[in-house]
Amino acid sequence: MISSFFGKTKPINYIVLSVFLFLLYGLFLILNWNLEPEHFSFSLEILVLAVLLLTLFLINQIVKTEKVTEFSSFAMLFFVLFLLAFSEALADKNGIFTNFFLMLAVWRLLAIKSIKNVKHKIFDASFLICVASLFYEWALLFLILVFVVINVYERKTVKNWMVPLIAIITVFVLTLGITALLGTPDFFEERFRFPIGFLTDGALGQNSMLSILIYVSLIGILSSLVFLQVRRKGGGKLVPLRILFLAFAIGSIMAFLIPDGTGTILITFFPAAVFATNFLETIKKPRIRELVVVVMIVAPILIFVQTL
Repeated sequence: MISSFFGKTKPINYIVLSVFLFLLYGLFLILNWNLEPEHFSFSLEILVLAVLLLTLFLINQIVKTEKVTEFSSFAMLFFVLFLLAFSEALADKNGIFTNFFLMLAVWRLLAIKSIKNVKHKIFDASFLICVASLFYEWALLFLILVFVVINVYERKTVKNWMVPLIAIITVFVLTLGITALLGTPDFFEERFRFPIGFLTDGALGQNSMLSILIYVSLIGILSSLVFLQVRRKGGGKLVPLRILFLAFAIGSIMAFLIPDGTGTILITFFPAAVFATNFLETIKKPRIRELVVVVMIVAPILIFVQTL
């Protein structure tokens, strides 16, 4: 049974999903080889693939450490399936790098619940968000998440509210120095333009925008069902899930703000995978759970085949 296989956290689960992700990325490159062959860089593609595989490993570690789901490989599975459904996101390398740094930032924010080394975790999260903004400027919206977490856990400590500012200045100074050495003094002016994608002509009528809207709506409904179950059971997962839902909401806003935001929807895949996993965990009957897993696997495959 598929559900019983991915219901475990053995190394074989990670290996299977890594191989599938490798094949998916390889197939994507082959299918899109003729689009821009002059811009193809083998070393860059290897780096992007390595980041995707690290992202998969990162998901597994966050789930285990922060206990936002039960011990299983479903979160990794759903991340790969979302990537399969929105395979065009693989072409957006900036989106892949942005997602990686933002996931690290979210992990640091989730870790604040232990109330240990809070200032260090706030700085790390803010620093990583600022680094992510070097790829997509709207990633700075995730600083909202930092202040929300501070308000939840350590709002009485005034110094905590100043830490994100220190992280912003640190990244600015480091980037300014690097760009000066590389001879690109106009980096900030060219990068931080903050475009608003949905205001462009015909943007909301694009198939990619409609797909994103349907996806966001479905995850929103799924999240609501999960929150109803979590409130009944308790167990300390409510606050971390709220943080992840806010991360999902901010990522969704980014997808609509950035022109052709199919690539940036990748940022929402991790929190969406967590909520999909939690929803699956509420299904107690094995046959129904197996049916739901099969549907969740088949649907992205059909979507991917349709885009070929």
